[in-house]
Amino acid sequence: MSDDPADALAAVAALRRLADQLEDAAVEQAMRAGWGWPKVAEALGVTRQAVHKKHLKRLEAAGVELRRR
Repeated sequence: MSDDPADALAAVAALRRLADQLEDAAVEQAMRAGWGWPKVAEALGVTRQAVHKKHLKRLEAAGVELRRR
């Protein structure tokens, strides 16, 4: 690892972007497989509301069929 804080912070930012991309793909895969918001939220260790707020618009735009209550 570089001694330059700018390099370290750039690496952290890149990892965050990658983690977000991986989460987006995994959530979409789970929802396409018929998972509901509670199951996805539990797997991510967050609330149903948090996962719903973060992913709903993107999933709808991607044409994912979402389970309704």
